[in-house]
Amino acid sequence: MTRQRRATLAALMMIAAAFLNGLDAAIVRTLAHGVHPLIIGFFRAFFGLLVLLPWIVTQVDLRASPYRWLHALRAGLKLAALVSLFVAFMHAPLADATAINFSMPIFLILGAWLFLGEQIGIGRILAVLAGFAGIMIIIRPGVTGFDPWLLFALAGAVLTAIIQLMLRRMALNDTTDRLVAWNLLAMAPIGLIVALPVWVTPSPWQLALLALQGGLGALNMTLITRAFGMADASFLAPLDFLRLPIVALLAFLLFGEVATTSTWIGAAIICAAPLALAGGSRLLRRRFDDAP
Repeated sequence: MTRQRRATLAALMMIAAAFLNGLDAAIVRTLAHGVHPLIIGFFRAFFGLLVLLPWIVTQVDLRASPYRWLHALRAGLKLAALVSLFVAFMHAPLADATAINFSMPIFLILGAWLFLGEQIGIGRILAVLAGFAGIMIIIRPGVTGFDPWLLFALAGAVLTAIIQLMLRRMALNDTTDRLVAWNLLAMAPIGLIVALPVWVTPSPWQLALLALQGGLGALNMTLITRAFGMADASFLAPLDFLRLPIVALLAFLLFGEVATTSTWIGAAIICAAPLALAGGSRLLRRRFDDAP
C-alpha cells in the first residue's frame, strides 16, 4: 500500500472514530434519566473488555509489564475522566461539553511544564492563554446562562491530560498493547466497586444501549490506534475536531439542541490554539532541517 493510500485510510478511520464519539455522547444523553453515570462507566469498561478479551488473551503478554499499581491508578483516573464527561453529557448541552473537552492539550502543555520539566516558550504560553479564553467564552462564568455542569467536562479534560502525562512515562518501559490491555482489565473491577453503592440493574433496553456503547468504545479505540500507526499525528490530530460538528448535528436531530454562537467561537479558539502551536513547531523544525 502506498503512503498516500495509507494516509487516506488513516484519515477515514479518524472520521469514523469521530462519528462513533458522537454516537457515544448521544447514547449517554439517552440514558441520562434512567442510569447513574457510575453505572454507565462500569458497563462501558465491562463491555469494552469483553470485546477485546480474545485479543488480550491471545496476543498480549500481561506479565511482562513492569507496572502494577500504576495501571490501577491510571485506570481509576480514566474511569473518573469518563464519568465526569458522562455527567456533562447528561446535563449540559452536548456541543458545549464536547468543545470544553477539546481543551485537554492545553492542560497537557501545563502539566508537562510543571511536572516533567518541559520547556514552555512564548508560543505555548500564548496557546494556553488562548485556550483558557475559549473555555471562558463557552462556560461564561459570572453571567446569566452559566452552566455549572460544564465544569465536569473541564474536569474530564484535566484528568485526561494527567493520564496522558502518565502514559508518556509508562510508554518508555512498556508496550502500547500492554498499556491498553491492562487499562481495560483494571477499569472493569474498579468501575464495579464504585458503582455498587448506587447500583440499579438497567432494563433490557438500557443494557442493550450500554453494550452498544462499550462495543463502540472498543472499536473507536482500535480505529484511532490503527490510524496513528499508519499516518503522522500532525496530519490526523486536526480530524479529531470533527467530533464537534458531528455531536452538534446529532444533538440537534435527536434532542433538538442548537449550538450557540459562543459555543462555536469558543471551540474555534480552543481548537486553533494547539493546532497553531503544532504548525509553528513543524515550520521551525523544517527551517532548521533545511538550514545549511
